[in-house]
Amino acid sequence: MNTALPNLKTEALPPIDRERLVSAPRAAHAPRFLLLYGSLRARSFSRLALLEAERILRLLGADTRVFDPVGLPLPDGAEEDHPKVQELRELATWSEGMVWSSPERHGAMTGILKAQIDWIPLSLGAVRPTQGKTLAVMQVCGGSQSFNAVNQMRILGRWMRMLTIPNQSSIPKAFLEFDEEDRMKPSAYYNRIVDVMEELVKFTLLTRDAAAYLTDRYSERVESAEELSRRVNQRSL
Repeated sequence: MNTALPNLKTEALPPIDRERLVSAPRAAHAPRFLLLYGSLRARSFSRLALLEAERILRLLGADTRVFDPVGLPLPDGAEEDHPKVQELRELATWSEGMVWSSPERHGAMTGILKAQIDWIPLSLGAVRPTQGKTLAVMQVCGGSQSFNAVNQMRILGRWMRMLTIPNQSSIPKAFLEFDEEDRMKPSAYYNRIVDVMEELVKFTLLTRDAAAYLTDRYSERVESAEELSRRVNQRSL
């Protein structure tokens, strides 16, 4: 077998540094999570499910923020300095992981949740608000159980360069799962939310300190090296 790699720039591909993966200095602060939901209804089941998730995260020692989408303009419908846009972006930068919860509407996640995600760019100057951060996805259904919304959110999480955990939550006939005080009733669906939040905290604690190394890409190192070479050569002309 021909093992030559003529297209590979070996100087940009050092050996994997195991110490940076397993022995990175561990942060002591509580893991930070931003929670987004996808409905503006007064009794929003995606919000109620999200609040149950938040309670579990706090029990597990997490620091949480729930973003209220009321007043957030449509993407491209306002300038980036709009107060709600700035609030959302600051929370995305602050967070180390996220939870997205959406109703399924016409077989998909809602535009309300999608608008929130669309306002979070892949980069803000030198900062990438979502890259390397963890993500858990949840959906509520008006009828039988479906996974269309969570599947869509997984695609978006990958596009936003997030680490979407394997587990997920989908609640069928959500209107039957909450009591008169808007608390979720005991059920296998509630237990699944507990599973998802526990897994989210574990994955976040496992990856957050090595996130910069995990997302350090060969292609970007090569591009950076080429840009540096061009700048140096320009100075020598």
